[in-house]
Amino acid sequence: MESLEAELDRARALPVGKLADAIESIGFECTRCGACCKGYEGDDGDREPHTATVFPDEVRELEAETRGEWRDVARPMPYGLAEGADGPEGETFEWALQTDSCGDCTFYAEDDSGRGACTVHDSRPLICRTYPFSVALAGTSQPMGEAVDSVALEAQREAGETDDEEGLVRAHECEGLGRDISREDAEELAGALKERAVRELEEAIGVRDNYESVDRSPGDVVVHDSEGAKRPDGTPR
Repeated sequence: MESLEAELDRARALPVGKLADAIESIGFECTRCGACCKGYEGDDGDREPHTATVFPDEVRELEAETRGEWRDVARPMPYGLAEGADGPEGETFEWALQTDSCGDCTFYAEDDSGRGACTVHDSRPLICRTYPFSVALAGTSQPMGEAVDSVALEAQREAGETDDEEGLVRAHECEGLGRDISREDAEELAGALKERAVRELEEAIGVRDNYESVDRSPGDVVVHDSEGAKRPDGTPR
């Protein structure tokens, strides 16, 4: 298995033009259905909250735009936390966008016709800018839900590496898939997709390098991100 640093080099070398080719071949147009911004029904029938990864600097950018506080923008990533007597407790890695009482993204809104909109569209995190696509490299993440389509980049096709493991552009469930996309929009999306792959690996390396075990009392939540251990309000431990 390659090191995260080697994967980061691969991400930085991803050709935007080839990523755009893959996106064009799959096709995409946002229909503003809002599905990627809302909570959803889990396998057990309970409503699960929307979960989208947000980087620490993205949290601060949204704080500045909305004039809110860290807790207004982000919450501890729920994976790794357990339900204690007074709520979630434990240690987790990274942050998720904050949700409302319905489990929808706190920045999601609908107009009178029911069409979805993002109230911080120009500052939305990379995971939102690139949905429903992801790049398959070790150390990068994919949105919730399995990929429903994938395209191998040219280098992988030439090498015969066309399994759904490495170097693929993956498409995740979205009603906008399969629609025509302009080359300009495909290239813009491809550039953001490459940036996200690089940032995810940089963040993973930062988490690894800055991780320190901390003493935690029952009922406490500790979030480890690339800047170190933090409390749920984003302040350092």
